[in-house]
Amino acid sequence: MQPRNMSMSGVVDLAAVKAANEAKAKAEQARAEAARQGGGGAVTPSDLVIDVDEAGFERDVLQRSTEVPVVIDFWAEWCEPCKQLGPLLERLATEYNGRFLLAKIDVDANQLLMQQFGVQGIPAVFAVVAGQALPLFQGAAPERQIRDTLDQLIQVAEQRFGLTGIAVAAEGGEGEGPAAPAPEPVGPYDAALAAAVQALDAGDFAGAVQAYKNVLSEDPGNTEAKLGLAQAELLGRVKDLDPNEVRQDAAARPDDVAAQVAAADLDLVGGHVEDAFGRLVETVRRTRGEDRDAARVRLLELFEVVGADDPRVTAARSALARALY
Repeated sequence: MQPRNMSMSGVVDLAAVKAANEAKAKAEQARAEAARQGGGGAVTPSDLVIDVDEAGFERDVLQRSTEVPVVIDFWAEWCEPCKQLGPLLERLATEYNGRFLLAKIDVDANQLLMQQFGVQGIPAVFAVVAGQALPLFQGAAPERQIRDTLDQLIQVAEQRFGLTGIAVAAEGGEGEGPAAPAPEPVGPYDAALAAAVQALDAGDFAGAVQAYKNVLSEDPGNTEAKLGLAQAELLGRVKDLDPNEVRQDAAARPDDVAAQVAAADLDLVGGHVEDAFGRLVETVRRTRGEDRDAARVRLLELFEVVGADDPRVTAARSALARALY
């Protein structure tokens, strides 16, 4: 699915809860110990992407996270969105030149790690910073949003934990030290899209909706704007809802379309994708006329949030067709 929230505000809150000062001290101690043991030297670009299993998780992820943020990509060979996201993350790991490490975990071979991180669908991306696990996003996402997330992660890691990255040598060359990411190309709608992302992060969902609509009015096929608009509209709908009241209302009134639609929105925002889809498919099945159409339209809108390539969307489209015909 597409990311439910690319903001890093939760990382900042979690860092405070997990005693950032203590984590920073541990990171500095780990780097000093590595230096005393002759470690801490430059790594090659090929070392920035590693395959990790359960046996090597503590060494390759937890221990390394005291030196540099470790971004974890949970993937599987059969996962089509993983084949889109994985190469992008690998390219960014090389481009960011030591500001983070990329750890790839095959969920089929490492079920325990998948369960420990609470992964409900793949691809799923987490970070580990100074031993603390932080959820980043789930699903293939536009490159700009991924870059924004990585930039904020790096900033948090440096400011809260004192992690400035690791030195990277050219293949066969000397260490050059961490480098800032290369500037990305500037497109005709980059400023408007950046404004939309900033509005999302600030909780200004109406502003984000308008910014994405401005882009789409000029470029109706802009994929990033379409995905962003669907996300912003969803977040705007749920921001003032009381989850307990909504769920109680939906349980008490299974035939009420408005109640089921609101509950489905909350399901999706909470990461319960199949529950959201199943709720609306069942609502379509048991209703007629305008009520049925309202449930169907909302289901199609949620498909846009998750992404057409997600296998859960494919399955739900088939279920919807059966419910309609």
